[in-house]
Amino acid sequence: MSRIGKIPVKVPSGVKVAFQNEMITVEGPKGKLTQKYHPVVSFEDKGGEIIVSRSSDEKQVKSFHGLYRCLLSNMITGVSAGFNKSLIVNGVGYKAEVQGKLLAMSLGFSNDVYVAIPEGLAVAVDQGGKLTISGIDKQRVGEFAAQIRKLRGPEPYKGKGIRYEDEIIRRKVGKSGVK
Repeated sequence: MSRIGKIPVKVPSGVKVAFQNEMITVEGPKGKLTQKYHPVVSFEDKGGEIIVSRSSDEKQVKSFHGLYRCLLSNMITGVSAGFNKSLIVNGVGYKAEVQGKLLAMSLGFSNDVYVAIPEGLAVAVDQGGKLTISGIDKQRVGEFAAQIRKLRGPEPYKGKGIRYEDEIIRRKVGKSGVK
């Protein structure tokens, strides 16, 4: 049995979960999410928690068992609490600001970089150069954060660039000069 797949998924009050036509639909106070699933996995609602089970012990089916349990858990967390990802913009003259549906950033290039904020995500920027991306879909929040970080990744000598808030950059010593 999959260690992850056998853990029951708790459903908080105010969240509705439905399974039909090989689609999972989760609706809560923050929004609605849907996900297609493979028919080798079945879901059983036991009043307040959902148990995920599989049809056989093949390797691929075992993988689906854990996968769909985690996807369901993330969907329930997303519609009830939401997900956040924080980025730090660090460097002299580096800054970010939200302009309507665009994120405008000065990252040391000759021109500013403009990134369209995807539908369903919200970006907040505070004075310390901290970007907070929030939304109900964990995959979309993480993907957008990775795209922003990729624009100017952190460099190890001065620490300039965009990094995750909990990321640790190993600093290097520069040139030692005359020996």
